[in-house]
Amino acid sequence: MRTIFVFIHLAIFFIVTFPVYLVLLLLRKKNRLLSSKIAQKFVQWGFRFVTFPAGMNRVVLGLENVPKDTAVLYVSNHRSIADVPMAYITAPTLMGFVAKIEVKKAPFLSWWMELVNCLFLDRSDMRAGMKMILDGIDSIKQGYSIFIAPEGTRNHGKELLPFKEGSLKMADKTGCPIIPVAISGTDDVFENSFPWIKKSTCVIEYGKPVYPDQLTKEERKCMGAYCRDIITEMLKGHESYLVNNPSQKKK
Repeated sequence: MRTIFVFIHLAIFFIVTFPVYLVLLLLRKKNRLLSSKIAQKFVQWGFRFVTFPAGMNRVVLGLENVPKDTAVLYVSNHRSIADVPMAYITAPTLMGFVAKIEVKKAPFLSWWMELVNCLFLDRSDMRAGMKMILDGIDSIKQGYSIFIAPEGTRNHGKELLPFKEGSLKMADKTGCPIIPVAISGTDDVFENSFPWIKKSTCVIEYGKPVYPDQLTKEERKCMGAYCRDIITEMLKGHESYLVNNPSQKKK
């Protein structure tokens, strides 16, 4: 029943907000910033509305580490499709996600993603990938934070995959702060119980800012690996929150 309620809530959100989407699309042509701010408020409300029947118990740590007066590059591990709601509900800045190009084909979802300045990555086209990075640099310069998962795919293992260094060029070229983000438990909502949605505790932790210009030459050359090590350490502190999750009970 929980799974059915989630999809019903998702359908209600898209139907109810479609007129709002059309208004914001028109507003975007005149005032992109205002349109983005309003759109993100609706997206945050939508994710709360949809995740409520999913039974996601959110634990949020380290919000005080996120600068509120500047755009940042959020760099996160990636466990689940539920990572996106966790980030949008909790992040205190205007923010666009980097998503794979295939998501752009999804009606309604991709429309709202474009309103909140999400970027779409075609992993099979190097030139398109470079354009995405340039678009991200431009967005950050205009005051929009970007959220990336440099592992490149969902990873359910304890050890993080290598971080792709290219995506961190957005911070290197703009000098914006990097916020390491550690996410745990989100795959217990859906992926670990597929095709059913299960009640679970999900943890998101925002680490202290990393400023590219304060790193050594070697650290700046390998910022992906540098942030990966920080996130790995952050994840170790999440285990006590996840003791009641479905995957933990099976152990």
